[in-house]
Amino acid sequence: MSNATTLYDLLSGGGELSIVCHNNPDPDCLASALALGRIAADAGIDERRILYSGDISHQQNRAFVNLLEMDLKQFDPESVRDRPEGTLVAFVDHSVPGVNNEVPEDVPIDIVMDHHPAEDIDARFVDHRESVGATATILTEYVRELDVEFDEILATGLLFAIRRETLGFLRGVTPHEYGAAQTLHDYADGDMLRRLSTPAVSGATVDAIADAVDNRIVRGSVLISHVGRTNERDALPQAADYLATLEGVETAIVFGIVGDEIELSARSTDSRVHIGNALHDIFEDVGSAGGHREMAGGQIPLGVFADLTASGTDAELVGIVARVVTNRLVAGLHLGEESPESGSGPDAA
Repeated sequence: MSNATTLYDLLSGGGELSIVCHNNPDPDCLASALALGRIAADAGIDERRILYSGDISHQQNRAFVNLLEMDLKQFDPESVRDRPEGTLVAFVDHSVPGVNNEVPEDVPIDIVMDHHPAEDIDARFVDHRESVGATATILTEYVRELDVEFDEILATGLLFAIRRETLGFLRGVTPHEYGAAQTLHDYADGDMLRRLSTPAVSGATVDAIADAVDNRIVRGSVLISHVGRTNERDALPQAADYLATLEGVETAIVFGIVGDEIELSARSTDSRVHIGNALHDIFEDVGSAGGHREMAGGQIPLGVFADLTASGTDAELVGIVARVVTNRLVAGLHLGEESPESGSGPDAA
């Protein structure tokens, strides 16, 4: 029995399905959730929910939800802890309760479909493939094998997600992505793809990217920068994408204070560096970080700067966070003894 048939049989026995996205879901997660929902509908599940935590703030993500008319609901932990008998819970584009999601660690998961590095995945059905470039690629294969209809909305969403996750088939792409794209091409709406690719950018996002440009330091082929404090969480990966294109730069890492966390985003084309593993090793004692060889991110609670958050000024907090995080990155990536911005401050961030 194939994986697709096994999944279909599991869905056929369920009464409801809750598809839980990771925090601040991106097109790969959203398109994969949409596709799994379509498979579940074909299997006879009438009650389906797509749940998310965090924000959908990136302009492409907002455009994706609006143009594809997705019905999303905010995640409530009790909805999966005290669920009715027969309700299935699925993860797409993430895999472990409590890791990049708000699901309690003791909640049993029924379905996991993901391509991100992870360990200790526990679910009734698991398709975890780090060897492919996008979770949407995996779901495309399932929709095709199960002969579920590819309408314009679904095909466009999956194709855009694959393109976005692989930066236009230039990052982490495998033959599986090209095969999925070939399948989806004839069904997708070209005009909708163009609109998804060129959404309007807010002034605040441009300002944050400008701050990252101004605050950059370069050590060899590694660029490190920060945006200070911002409400534009998604400006960080956009700034990292842009700064990674600078001449001579192979690795770009951008961080900033967003709410009560320090957020990081990294991009790398250096074959000697697995940037996901590097960030994990550098920050595992104070936060969570990780990802792929070429793309990664992380979060550090501001609680490690409790004294400053309680009594210091915001400018002091930003300055010390910038020095400490930069110094950690410089030391962890073996770029030198200390960064040009080094100074007094906490020893850990």
